[in-house]
Order: sequence, then C-alpha cells, then structure tokens
Amino acid sequence: MLDAFQNYFRELAETHPKWNFIFFYDPVQAERVLSGLWMTIQLSVVCVILSVVIGVLGAWAQGSPFRPLRLAVQGYIQFFRNTPPLVQLLFFYFALGQFTPTYSPDGWLEVPIISNVGWAILSLSFFAGAFNVEIFRAGIDAVPDATKEVSEALGMNRGQTYRYVVLPLAFRVSLPALNNNLVNLVKTTTQAMVIAVPELLYQLVNIYNDYSTAQNASMVLMFVVYVVLVGILVMGMHKWEHAMRIPGYGRH
Repeated sequence: MLDAFQNYFRELAETHPKWNFIFFYDPVQAERVLSGLWMTIQLSVVCVILSVVIGVLGAWAQGSPFRPLRLAVQGYIQFFRNTPPLVQLLFFYFALGQFTPTYSPDGWLEVPIISNVGWAILSLSFFAGAFNVEIFRAGIDAVPDATKEVSEALGMNRGQTYRYVVLPLAFRVSLPALNNNLVNLVKTTTQAMVIAVPELLYQLVNIYNDYSTAQNASMVLMFVVYVVLVGILVMGMHKWEHAMRIPGYGRH
C-alpha cells in the first residue's frame, strides 16, 4: 500500500514536474515535513495556553485598586497591540536576545539561555495575551455588579470573588472572541520562520529551495495542513463553548 502510494507520486513528479510531492516518496523530505509539523503543533499549543494565562492575569490586574499595576498592564497592552507581531519577533530575538545570559554546554561554544524557539514562544504569547486581556476584561464587565455584591455579602474577598464567581461567568462570555484570537495566533506562528524556528513553513521553504519543482506541492500541503489545524481548533472551541453555555445567561 505504502509502495503504491509512493510510486504514484514519484510517477506524477516524472510526468508533471511542476507537481513534485517529493515529501510523499522521499523519506528524508518526509522527515523534514513531519518535524516541521510537530514544531508547529508544539508552538501553537504552548502559545495558546500561555496567552490565555496572560489574559486572565492581566484582566484581574486591570481591576486592581493599585494604580501603578493598572498602568503597567495598559502599557503592556498598548505596546503589543500597536506593533506588528513580525516586528515583535525580530525585536525580542535580535534586540533583547543580546542581553540574555549565555552558557557553554561543551566548554567552547556560548549558547544563549533562551533559544530562538523560546523567544518565539514569549513573543507570540505576549502578543496574543495583550488581546486576551481586553477580551477577558470585556467579559468581566459583562458580569452584573449585583452578582459581585452578592458574593462579597457572602464573605468572599476580591480574589475569591474573581476566582469562583466572576471569572467562570466572564469566561463563558469571552469564548467567542477568544476563539477568533486563538485562531489568529495559530496562523501567526508561521512568522516564527524569520528567526529560524524550524516549524512547517520553514521546512517547506527549505525543501523547495533544494528542489525547485516542489514549490507548488509544498504550498498546497501547507495550505491543507493549516486548514486542518485551524479547523480542529475551531471545532474544539465551539464544543467547549457549547458545553460551558448556561441556559438563559447572556440571551435576551
């Protein structure tokens, strides 16, 4: 079965050189694509989780009575929301990267503590986290004041009210907007290739640089993979949104 599959695409490349799906019959190129796909999935999952954590903590800090903390969160939001993610990636890696400590695993070569993958995770997570802060803040504002007052009347402090009452309700309201932002985040991971993160786009560009006839096939594969990845995320978010829906809440 596998031999027939490989032979089909090998013959297709011979008869139609512009459609050389070399990664379907060359094990070396297949390994490059799989490693790139795995890096893309890892990058997406870690950035999604970190950006949500940043959003929750930032939204909580925005409601703090401590004014310097609120100003710091506002500065963070304006910085990451008003600059392109590609510029942020380059700034983090080339500018801030110069100030990070290094270590020498073999006693000769100095290696920075934060790798290019680490900088990509930090940059993309902070970028999406800035939007998540505003999304969760809008969700918190949608929770009626009477609900907060009732929890305080029951003896809860601000942290308990936020954790047990406000955040669960705000999370449900925020899910549709959060869904859009996380989809954009997954698509933005392709920009990590500018700092040589070996994700899927980076590997496919290298493949068609080595085999020019594989350019069209590489772009088709990349398009299909991202449609599938984003489709899985959207379906998961929709199921989560449906499962957390409170009958009657937020509906008129």
